[in-house]
Amino acid sequence: MNLGKRMAAEAFGTFWLVLGGCGAAVISAGFPQLGIGFVGVALAFGLTQLTMCYMIGHISGCHINPAVSFGLAAGGRFPWKEVAPYVIAQVVGGVLAGLVLYGIASGKPGFEVGNFASNGYGAHSPGGYSMGAAALCEFVLSGFFVLIIMGSTDKHASAGFFGLTIGLALTLIHLVSIPVTNTSVNPARSTGVAFYQGGWAVDQLWFFWVVPIVGGLVGGLLYRSLWSQHD
Repeated sequence: MNLGKRMAAEAFGTFWLVLGGCGAAVISAGFPQLGIGFVGVALAFGLTQLTMCYMIGHISGCHINPAVSFGLAAGGRFPWKEVAPYVIAQVVGGVLAGLVLYGIASGKPGFEVGNFASNGYGAHSPGGYSMGAAALCEFVLSGFFVLIIMGSTDKHASAGFFGLTIGLALTLIHLVSIPVTNTSVNPARSTGVAFYQGGWAVDQLWFFWVVPIVGGLVGGLLYRSLWSQHD
């Protein structure tokens, strides 16, 4: 399939990920009577990832995450020349989802932006975790996410279960890291809401580009060096 159609799929998938995951955090988690809490937000991100794996996986590979695109390229599963177009599409999808989410959330009387599901460290970490702790968390979890994606989509893996595996992996990642960074592991997801929050979220945005991408690169290289002999 041509690059333009695959880019459109990546934009669509990232839009859904940000709208579904961040939407659960911004809209539903604010209502204690719903009881979704961190677990509900984690499931929302996992479910959006799972549904997109099966909807656009056969079209674009369902990266919907710059760290994954970089990681798959490092792992020899994706051409380097297509990383930049994919990343652009992912960011566009994420920002558009942030716009839609802002439009919905601001329709409530007394709406305040707050952190708007933004990612942060230090004073802006949900649990007050340091920059170093946040970096370690985002690096390791991004690397493992790429490892899981590469393993579950390997031609020797059990066919048909990759979407469930990847979706559950993202759920687990959120269960671990929401208190630490509000969970990025995805620069497009971070960018999609940061500019609507403004201020500190934009100031710290570089961190949630650099660390997940480095983690993804290491994950891709690790899988390639250890287990790619059958590719």
